[in-house]
Amino acid sequence: MTPPSTPPVPPASPADANRRSGRRVLIILFVLFFGGAFVAGALRFSGWQPGGNKANGQLLEPPVDLRELPPQRLHGGTYGWDPAARTWRILVQVAGPCDDACAALARDMVKVWELMGRRADHVDVLWQGEAPAGVDLPTSFVRIEPEPLWQELVPMPIAGSPAPVHVIDPNGFVILRYRPGFDVAGLRADLATLLKLK
Repeated sequence: MTPPSTPPVPPASPADANRRSGRRVLIILFVLFFGGAFVAGALRFSGWQPGGNKANGQLLEPPVDLRELPPQRLHGGTYGWDPAARTWRILVQVAGPCDDACAALARDMVKVWELMGRRADHVDVLWQGEAPAGVDLPTSFVRIEPEPLWQELVPMPIAGSPAPVHVIDPNGFVILRYRPGFDVAGLRADLATLLKLK
């Protein structure tokens, strides 16, 4: 006895094929949209940032507001923030005598300033403390008086310890901190990025 023959499967109609194709496209779009959003959220909450968006210095959150506390120049007069000039500042605070490490830091700051090229006119170095001996400082180096009201906001280092470096934006907000021993190339890269944003 021969087994009953299987009835032939009717070919899919163009409407069925279109429905299946449409479902596949919807599933792919769903995975791409929500999968990408999920991965981005996971990376964001883990603290990861793309290399191009990550500063080399420590980002201060919230930034330190010095708008109402402009520094006084060492030889008289106020160094005003003047936001319209779009000038960024590197703040160096030296405690005690300016030793060899301090002089080396000053030379590094001169180098960073020079490497800004045509944008160097939009960068000042605020130098608080004893001047480095034997270092030819450009006019962009502004020697400032210690500001007692800054001590809680941007504390001075202890005498004999290496000087930290900070970056201050054109409005008078301290936004970045570089701990002693930082990579000078990182400071230069951060400044180059910030100057493009001005």
